[in-house]
Amino acid sequence: MAVVHELWVDGQPASQADLTYHALFNYGAFTSFGVEGGAVRGLDLHLARLEASALELFGEGVGEGRLRDLIRSVLADRQEAWLRVSLFSPEVWTREPHWIGAPKVMVGVFTPPAPLAGGVRLQPQVYGREAAHLKHAATFGLLRARRLARQAGFDDALFTGPDGRISEGSLWNIGFWRGGEVVWPQAPMLEGVAQALIQQGLDRAGVKQHVRPVILDDLADLDGAFLCNSATPAAVIAAIGAHQFGGAGDFSRHIEAAWRSNPRQKI
Repeated sequence: MAVVHELWVDGQPASQADLTYHALFNYGAFTSFGVEGGAVRGLDLHLARLEASALELFGEGVGEGRLRDLIRSVLADRQEAWLRVSLFSPEVWTREPHWIGAPKVMVGVFTPPAPLAGGVRLQPQVYGREAAHLKHAATFGLLRARRLARQAGFDDALFTGPDGRISEGSLWNIGFWRGGEVVWPQAPMLEGVAQALIQQGLDRAGVKQHVRPVILDDLADLDGAFLCNSATPAAVIAAIGAHQFGGAGDFSRHIEAAWRSNPRQKI
């Protein structure tokens, strides 16, 4: 588990009241990313995600300038770190859910996590995240899905609809390739920042991409699969359920190269 070095709220060390709220309620949203050389790939997308989430969940934005200021103040002179930037408000709780205003901003500084290893074996599970388009703080379903997958002898869970339509994984997006082209599943899901960066990089490289419904029965017609998130630009998926993929490692390097082709943005 990553070790928390510091937790800051609105530029100050997190108070007992802040931590108590987080222990009791999970209404909020977050984004997380790595800082490399004092800069972040896709920082504009992470900040846009936070601002859109603030507007939807609290009715008022934080502002990109303030988000940048808070992140800079926490980082100080550190050039390498893993950050989780969360939005919350102690004004919103079960008996008083109607408050509208700018949320507080919590920044956690973590030891950078290791990328997920390749050769992942996934257990399909019928599940859909609530408000799937948001990276929200309600993670019970995700952790339960991963636990069930591990208990069944798999590495992680892949979410599908009742009809077998593939959406996303527990902590990542999934993509497929077929004949040198990338296929992204079309379904309710969180559109990840890593996914967006890969799509931009593939466009620049001239690699064709398609977004269409993908169901479990389609797997036999696909050459391979990969997962991606901010900590893991590309990890090869070895199997989904009983279906095994093979010989697709070379293409995953193209996926990671597409992600790396995006410049790091100064905070």
